[in-house]
Amino acid sequence: MSRQASRDTTPEVAVRRLLYAAGHRYRLHRKVPGHPRRTIDIAFPGPKVAVFLDGCFWHGCPQHATHPKANAEWWRKKLEGNITRDRETTESLKTDGWTVLRFWEHEDPVAVADRVAAAVVAARESR
Repeated sequence: MSRQASRDTTPEVAVRRLLYAAGHRYRLHRKVPGHPRRTIDIAFPGPKVAVFLDGCFWHGCPQHATHPKANAEWWRKKLEGNITRDRETTESLKTDGWTVLRFWEHEDPVAVADRVAAAVVAARESR
């Protein structure tokens, strides 16, 4: 597990490049307020938009998640814990007034970047 990339994954970099090219400036790997060990993948602190690009295996994608057969009980607890933590993080950020966007790694980067850009523009206009 220590060799798995937790930052700068291929889908994350693709979305970031598209956002930057469209003129949107963001912060990377910002800590979640109140949860110092959790980070936002792409953060827009001014308009308070948090973007997470979740891996299908690690975060339980309904289409692509697999369940290892070896040490199955340990993996089940581990992956369920990740999903629970994701929900807690989302709720915590929403309570603090953030717009939270979660995407799966298999989603089209262009579509993801378009939705993020629209959310950022909408959040800026509402302020």
